[in-house]
Amino acid sequence: MFGFKKKHELINDERIFAVASGELIPLQDVDDPVFSQGMMGRGYGVNPVENAVVQAPVFAKVTLVQGHAIGLERADGLQFLIHIGIDTVNLSGHPFKPIVAEGDIVEAGDELVKVDWNEITNHGLAKTVMVVMPNEQKLGATVTINDHVRNIEAGAEIGTATR
Repeated sequence: MFGFKKKHELINDERIFAVASGELIPLQDVDDPVFSQGMMGRGYGVNPVENAVVQAPVFAKVTLVQGHAIGLERADGLQFLIHIGIDTVNLSGHPFKPIVAEGDIVEAGDELVKVDWNEITNHGLAKTVMVVMPNEQKLGATVTINDHVRNIEAGAEIGTATR
């Protein structure tokens, strides 16, 4: 189920998985008002462990690769934005080495980007990884995420989003 090869067919799967190993937190606890106030959609955050791998939280097509941010779209049109760190856009992409490209098909558990977590920390920035669904309200998606604070392993199933 959690392969590491890019797939050529988009799989329809409603499950949502943890994007990285670390402390799972509710989105409203993220230290960035754009995310914590839900302006980017519903979702969750992970305070990653040292050397955490950022993985696809869903089966999807890659729609955006900008170093600190990866965009995904599931077969049902639901979009996911993975934002790595808070204010890391100011680092001009330096701590990030994308593994995927726009147009790639990924399955949950595929590595998306290599991150130099030390560089983020050395700049005094938070490493929190946020996963949000920007178009969930527009599409009328029903989202259920078990986001109570706890330590979690990357790839653990944490919820579903149905249309």
